[in-house]
Amino acid sequence: MLNMIWAVMILLGVIFAACTGRMSEVTNAAINSAGDAINLCITMAGVMALWMGLMEIAGKAGLIEKLTKGIGPFLTFLFPRIPKEHPARGYIATNIIANVLGLGWACTPAGLKAMEELSNLERERGNPEYAMSTKQNASARCASKEMCTFLILNISSLQLIPVNMIAYRSQYGSSNPTGIIMPAIAATLISTVVAIIYCKIKDRR
Repeated sequence: MLNMIWAVMILLGVIFAACTGRMSEVTNAAINSAGDAINLCITMAGVMALWMGLMEIAGKAGLIEKLTKGIGPFLTFLFPRIPKEHPARGYIATNIIANVLGLGWACTPAGLKAMEELSNLERERGNPEYAMSTKQNASARCASKEMCTFLILNISSLQLIPVNMIAYRSQYGSSNPTGIIMPAIAATLISTVVAIIYCKIKDRR
């Protein structure tokens, strides 16, 4: 569906440009945008390499493990039905930590593994209707409470260092790329609190 929307938008833009005699502007914009995309990718790659390296160092130094244990009570509050020794807790903790540090791309693998483990947990509980898509199960029919809570928390996640936004602002010539940090902390803190309250209300119902 999304591909169709983009295709229609591009087609309408080309038709409008042809009708108004602005095809040269469309061509120049496409070429310039392609160059900007490459420059942005290079900038983002450098920033992400820096933070991924720091995360790797933190992991080998045991900092990630300590942080995971530190947010244990928070995980128990959000996911009381997940056993403390279940692998899903570790992946969820890693995902949350990466999100808080602003490493949106880095948290994706942990998030996918967390969903997979939550699906396995439901199968262990004898709820096959919650299972994720597999070769034997062509499509998932339902998401568990833990899956929904984790997804909402992931989307609204608190960010202390919005790495992506800093990289974007730096790429486009901002005089103070890190000026976004405090507004980002405030906005994501509010969104996270609202998300937690919402999940708890829905969970009780």
